Amino acid sequence: MVAAWDLVDGSPPEVETLVGDKGYDSNKLRAWLEDQGLTPVIPRRELDGQRPAQNADLYRERNRIERAFNRLKDYRRFATRFDKLATTFEATVALIATRIWFLV
Repeated sequence: MVAAWDLVDGSPPEVETLVGDKGYDSNKLRAWLEDQGLTPVIPRRELDGQRPAQNADLYRERNRIERAFNRLKDYRRFATRFDKLATTFEATVALIATRIWFLV
C-alpha cells in the first residue's frame, strides 16, 4: 500500500481517480486520496461488511491492465527480470509488448 502514496505524488494533475484492488482498501488511504482531490475506486474487503459507492464500469476497465501484465509475464525474461539495468529491462518490455501487439 505504500506504493499508492508514491504513485499519487508522481501522477499528472489531470488524474481524477485511483482505481485499485482490495489490497489497497484502507480508510486512511481513502481519506488521504480524497484530501488530494482524487476519487478512490477501491472495493471493500468482505471483513468490514461495508459497500461504498464505486464506479463499477471504471473498476471493470482495470481488468485490461491486469490482463496486459499477465500477457507480459508469459515471457520468462520479463517475469524473472533477468536484466540488471533499468534501461535494458525497459527495452525488454518494449520488445515483448511489440511482439504481443503484432501477434494479436
